[in-house]
Amino acid sequence: MTSLKDHSKAGAGRVTISIDAMGGDRGPAAIVAGIYESLRHNPDLDFILHGPAPELEKLVAKRRELDGRVTIRNAEGVVSMDDKPSQVMRHGKGTSMWSALESVRDGDAKVAVSCGNTGALMALSMIRLRKLPGVDRPAIAILWPSRNPQGFNVMLDVGADIRADAQDLLQYALMGASYARNGLDLERPRVGLLNVGTEEHKGRAELKEAQEMIRARADEGDYDYVGFVEGGDIPGNRCDVIVTDGFTGNIALKTGEGTASLIGALLKEAFAYSPLSRIASVLALTSLKRLQKRIDPRRVNGGVFLGLNGTVVKSHGGADATGISAAIKLAAELARSGFGDRLAARVASAAEVAQDAPRQEDDKT
Repeated sequence: MTSLKDHSKAGAGRVTISIDAMGGDRGPAAIVAGIYESLRHNPDLDFILHGPAPELEKLVAKRRELDGRVTIRNAEGVVSMDDKPSQVMRHGKGTSMWSALESVRDGDAKVAVSCGNTGALMALSMIRLRKLPGVDRPAIAILWPSRNPQGFNVMLDVGADIRADAQDLLQYALMGASYARNGLDLERPRVGLLNVGTEEHKGRAELKEAQEMIRARADEGDYDYVGFVEGGDIPGNRCDVIVTDGFTGNIALKTGEGTASLIGALLKEAFAYSPLSRIASVLALTSLKRLQKRIDPRRVNGGVFLGLNGTVVKSHGGADATGISAAIKLAAELARSGFGDRLAARVASAAEVAQDAPRQEDDKT
């Protein structure tokens, strides 16, 4: 993710990342491989790895480069993809996911990374880390490849909560703008509200109400509001932050991932069609590799949980070493930027203004 700003020269020192080793579909071997790959590019990282100690010790011992860089914390329990969040909330203590979040809560690590069950991870995150004051519903923000100079747009929510009223959407706008400033180095991000059309009269009542609230808070939130945006603007250059509810955002995310996979498959099929097309593929190999890298979802892997007293990065459940390394890179960049503290200050300021608004109205009457 080359568009993320580089804090490595800022003298921020070493960063410790807490990792749930047992959440991914590919097992802990892929997690350890991702840590190894990440260290090759980010040598100032340390890791706390959570899971069954005997199994993890064998995997880590196979890579000498990890010696002294990985601390293993034993956690026998595992949260499966089929576990219901309500069950995990009651019985999740002792799992690798719980332990990974506990390290952030205790201040041993700056960021937690997990490939595990999204609903369970969000539920445990709210229990162990708690929501920031003024946040009603946390959100999951992702980076979406775009035509903007920074290469990506921020979209939220993509699945933390399928519902969102006008106040929630305002909070998403504030948090998304903060993420864009710290993650994409945008001094004043442009924010758009996803709707079925750009016309003022279109959309549900809560979207129209949210539009007025987001517009009114633009100067205070240090962003520019561009109005309603459509699905075609998600990878476009009209805005930098796309705000929507978790139901719509998750469908858009899964559709985008499926489309990227389809494009890759169709290109392979087209270039294998005839001897001439195979020759053409060789001539276009450099350009094809650039395209593959640009749309490869593994390289933009990692949704960030916003609105919590701590930073959590949710990696794709099926991520391989490359995808896990990308999620770790994102976690490290956010940790170096002091993103968590900045976001907390921004949300707290917005909450104070929201509380003062009714008082000002009362004074007028």
